[in-house]
Amino acid sequence: MDLLRHLRYFRAVAEELHFGRAAERLGMAQPPLSQRIRGLEEELGARLFDRSSRGVRLTAAGEVLLAESEELLARAERTRTLVARAHRGEYGVLRVGVPPELSGRLLARILTDFAREAPDVQVEPRESGTAEQVRLLADRELDAGFLQHPVEAAGLVGGPVTGLPVGVVVPRASPLAGAGPLSLAALGGQPLVLFPRSAAPGLYDATLAACRARGYHPPRMVHAGSPEVVMGLVIAGRGVALAHAAVARKEPRVLWRPLEADELVWPVSYVHPADSPHPAARRLAATATAALRAEAGERPPGARDPGGAPRPWDVVYAVPPEADGDAC
Repeated sequence: MDLLRHLRYFRAVAEELHFGRAAERLGMAQPPLSQRIRGLEEELGARLFDRSSRGVRLTAAGEVLLAESEELLARAERTRTLVARAHRGEYGVLRVGVPPELSGRLLARILTDFAREAPDVQVEPRESGTAEQVRLLADRELDAGFLQHPVEAAGLVGGPVTGLPVGVVVPRASPLAGAGPLSLAALGGQPLVLFPRSAAPGLYDATLAACRARGYHPPRMVHAGSPEVVMGLVIAGRGVALAHAAVARKEPRVLWRPLEADELVWPVSYVHPADSPHPAARRLAATATAALRAEAGERPPGARDPGGAPRPWDVVYAVPPEADGDAC
């Protein structure tokens, strides 16, 4: 028996207290409706209506079912609606892998923009390196992620690869703490603070290859997984760090200097499984790609936003006047 359908038949009769009017309201003939009600009574083992020459009235059992059926039918309708919305990527939970190197500012932009697009989708960021994300995506423990390239990512699709600019984080008292872009070659003799190779092997190897190709051969590698540890190591004089500008945003004891043009970028892309992806993962793709592109094309750190005031953390950056006429 289709209980929900029979409950709808029951409520029509209970509200009309007339089988003929209820059948007309339901768009069906009266005999089949009477048959459905008798079937429901048999299923429940209780008489729901008293029928007499004076009319139709609910029994005590019918009164209870009328009260209970309203919530049951409302919940069933809500469930049907939520399932349909989840299928369209408008509702549910989306588990997204985020590498520690992805800036908080960029993540906040993605989450904020997507919340306007799909307010009932709860995005759950899960911090993990590229190598771990590939495994979690394959095991369907993640629905989407941000991968650092180069990477072998069979079975994954997503937005285009975007190169995010990288700079050098140095102690504010360092001889390297000047103004303007810095070359990799200028870091000669300095130990390098970098994420562990296990987090993103392809990007790690490509980064060191770029350093060596431009004359920088780090005498020692110091590995750190989180931005906070990176800052602590730099402040303690353990080395200089290659990082996105946002890493140094709130730490006045360090300085972030951009690298010379085209010396180094860290490519990243938003991805999700190609086979049967979470519907909301597809919805997030456009938002994530737009945010990555905006981050890659942003004005240099420390520059004024068009028509805006300098931000309170701008003092921690070295921005040469010649690089941006609007710089503070």
